[in-house]
Amino acid sequence: MPAMSTPSVQALELWLPDLQRFDSAHPLRALLRKADAVAPAARGYLGGLTARFELPGELPAGALTRELIAGDAGDDVWLSADPAWVQPDLNGARLLACGQLQLGMPQALALAEPLRPVFADEGMILEVSSPDHWHVRLAPGTQIPVFAAPEQALGEDLYEHLPQGAEGRRWRVLLNELQVLLHQHPVNAQRRANGMPPVNSLWLWGGGALPATVKTALHGVIGDDLLLGALARRAGMAATPRSTAAFAAAGAGWLVDLQDLPVDDIAVAWWPAILAAAQRQPLLLSFASGERWLHRPWHRWRFWRGSAS
Repeated sequence: MPAMSTPSVQALELWLPDLQRFDSAHPLRALLRKADAVAPAARGYLGGLTARFELPGELPAGALTRELIAGDAGDDVWLSADPAWVQPDLNGARLLACGQLQLGMPQALALAEPLRPVFADEGMILEVSSPDHWHVRLAPGTQIPVFAAPEQALGEDLYEHLPQGAEGRRWRVLLNELQVLLHQHPVNAQRRANGMPPVNSLWLWGGGALPATVKTALHGVIGDDLLLGALARRAGMAATPRSTAAFAAAGAGWLVDLQDLPVDDIAVAWWPAILAAAQRQPLLLSFASGERWLHRPWHRWRFWRGSAS
């Protein structure tokens, strides 16, 4: 592998899934063999976002996404409260899904209805911003513990990622009450009858108030991720829905978010656009696992690298 350095040119950046997901036969591997390895970047979804956007504190995902959806975040403190599926096991319970549970708005509103008084008793307001994205509004200045992001807890023991100690007890009790109410809800009985996973918990995370400023060196982003779009909007720059046409029109300084796609989709639906872009401009190939390669158009003539595995 070539010696690593920092990127020396402005490039169009592709944010891709973990490198290990791309097997040796994937067409992207041929591009990597001719590219130059550069210094690695932050790992993971939230790590990638916070590396690309400069914030005055922790990433307040709740306030940012509420502002993007509803435009009313104001000065309040917000938590994301995403619908979740938790599966009990012998040692506790595991978080198996968070958001993307194929909820329609009528179902979401029905599920939320018995939960609202529980939050109200704690001085909070539960808002169903969209079927997959719910939020909790708290008074300005409310102090809240740090909650684990979904990517940190998915597939793991739920209780290992809840706030601990006396400070966290209030939130653990609250979550317990919510789970009891959701377990008994007729919407979940119908979902089980239809072979769908229940929405039997909420995942609280991303607490904080809307930041006054968000800074970034990016010129624009292409992607469908809600939080990425919210950060771009707060930074005052363009955020375009993901499509190969938008990718074809993007230039240096733009970020194209593909990191949530199956690698087979990238090989089939996106590969022609990636190859065309690589032939006309520098590409920074950034993987969610941290590795990065810089490919310049003239690198396609590096035939001596083409046969490596």
